[in-house]
Amino acid sequence: MKLQKETSSHGKWYDDACGTAFALELIGERWALLIIREMMFGPRRFTYLRAGLPSISAKVLTERLEGLEKAGIVQRRQLPPPAAAQVYELTEWGYLAEESIQALGRWAARSPGHDPTLPLSAASLMMSFRTMFDSKRADGLAVTGAINLGEERFRVEVRSQRLSAERGEPHAPDFALSAPVASVIAGAVYGKVPLAELAGAGLVVAGDEGAALRFIDLFHLPAKLGL
Repeated sequence: MKLQKETSSHGKWYDDACGTAFALELIGERWALLIIREMMFGPRRFTYLRAGLPSISAKVLTERLEGLEKAGIVQRRQLPPPAAAQVYELTEWGYLAEESIQALGRWAARSPGHDPTLPLSAASLMMSFRTMFDSKRADGLAVTGAINLGEERFRVEVRSQRLSAERGEPHAPDFALSAPVASVIAGAVYGKVPLAELAGAGLVVAGDEGAALRFIDLFHLPAKLGL
């Protein structure tokens, strides 16, 4: 029996049974994968999604969210009072996209064209920690830290050569790194710029600076390929 061919939710059809082709039908539209990235650390209001992706228009963001919701990747939820606001969050299946996002990030970072000095969102920086974490360098290290990016708060913890990076404020962290934008902390972590040199850009280091430096040393960009 011949299967009936249908169009995908956004009008594309690759006529290809490969899972990669279907993945592109689901999240291949511009901005779709980055919207998913922004929700990897929990539910987000529409305004916060736009703040994390400042170049996207409200119209395009609305369209992409509708498409991702129709595909079963994103769902809407109403927060209870006193917040009483609508948020968008990933479904259980949506969260499973993280492994693919990390793999793409590691792959693309090998290109000489990758520019790590460009602006990035708070979620993007925290996702990079999950992606570039070097467990071998964490041998014997136990540390808890706070990463404060503008008004956004994250907690990071390294135990038993494993990294946890989540939204929220840690209890009694060993160190705290605070900056107005994520690119400042990215400069310390990936550019290996001395912490004191970033003070003028708004970096504030609290607690055990040695613990902060040991945490920073857990992340390195891969070597570039000679393309």
